[in-house]
Amino acid sequence: MRPKESCSAAKAVFAIFLTFLVAETLAAQPAQAQTFKVLHTFHGPNGYGPVSVLIRDSAGNLYSTTGAGGTGKCGCGTVFKLNKNGQQIWLYSFKGPNGEDPSAGLLRDAAGNLFGTTAEGGKGNNECPFRCGVVFKLDKARIETVLHKFTGDPDGYFPEALLVQDSSGDLYGTTYLGGAHGSGTVFKVGKPGKETVLYSFAGAPDGAAPYPGVTLDGAGNLYGVTSDGGTGGSCDFGCGTVFEVDTTGKETILHDFEAGSDGADPDSVLLFDSEGNLYGATAAGGSGECGGTGCGTVFELSPQSDGSWTEKVLYAFCSLSNCADGEEPGTGPLVRDANGTIYGTTYFGGVHRNCNGEACGVIFKLDTSGKETVLYSFTGGTDGAFPLAGLIMDAAGTLYGTAYGHGDPSCKPDGCGTVFKIVP
Repeated sequence: MRPKESCSAAKAVFAIFLTFLVAETLAAQPAQAQTFKVLHTFHGPNGYGPVSVLIRDSAGNLYSTTGAGGTGKCGCGTVFKLNKNGQQIWLYSFKGPNGEDPSAGLLRDAAGNLFGTTAEGGKGNNECPFRCGVVFKLDKARIETVLHKFTGDPDGYFPEALLVQDSSGDLYGTTYLGGAHGSGTVFKVGKPGKETVLYSFAGAPDGAAPYPGVTLDGAGNLYGVTSDGGTGGSCDFGCGTVFEVDTTGKETILHDFEAGSDGADPDSVLLFDSEGNLYGATAAGGSGECGGTGCGTVFELSPQSDGSWTEKVLYAFCSLSNCADGEEPGTGPLVRDANGTIYGTTYFGGVHRNCNGEACGVIFKLDTSGKETVLYSFTGGTDGAFPLAGLIMDAAGTLYGTAYGHGDPSCKPDGCGTVFKIVP
């Protein structure tokens, strides 16, 4: 999970920890109670600090992770299952050597097995004294198998990746750091758990810190973002890139961010549409607000006939006074409905400035004309605060998501977080 910072600020290793500070506030009623509902509130032993996108099965059950809490002595985080009403069905708690800080969501296969990454846990060394992270499998009996323990060099460390799986059952993801050049990797974990580094980032010009994961196309090519690196703009560590890694391991930069109107610090998992366009978000750029670094964008990247890609900014946040429209979109992925309307979250912004002087985040929709509508503005009370992860949508159009902060204030100092649903 990433703290709020400008694209020119140094990205510390400890940025993966849960560092958002949320003020202790009195419980408040959501302003749009007729459409917004808290399904589940975390309390600590059942997890806290959910920063991951949900997945949903055919029965409407919800699955995801919390970056901390659980029943283990270390409070190393959890995997949870909720029924459609938000009641917890089961909980799996990490213990450190088998994983710690699962800061990305889950992949569920046809057999009901769950796959994911933990940013820490596993093996440790001088590069990652808090342990380098793991790829894990959790079967239907909730028995965990660690498929790979990262070591830093050459395989990478701090995997904060939402995994994808191909038709052969191989898993693909990213590590935030490590690899041959120290700037992160794209990796594959095949059967029976053999890890292969497909690409190691070097910073400039090819990108650095590819933490959210990759998206897989039908031909087996992988697409993702690096929050740093590249050749564009004036950011100290580069303003970030969109990249492709093909089946041979060759990397191609599809877009270098400039930190101006096109955005900077892309932190979201990418989304494909049926025409092959990619959608994502940047945490900075887009405007001169937010200390001059910009408050983030939603962008579209479209393939051209000559093999190049063209970026278009669909929306720049803080276009309204006091960032009532949202500030700094989260890790995604975005949701796009059949009409082309995009839905997402920002972990700051909105109309309720109850979160240590910050506004507490919003849920937004963006239509095909570029008009943004705030569907919900978090209050920092019982409804939660700082929705970092993206949303999912069911067949009826109901959206589901997680809020990292508040809800139950007993998890000091941030609050424990919530799972919510909203009907647009």
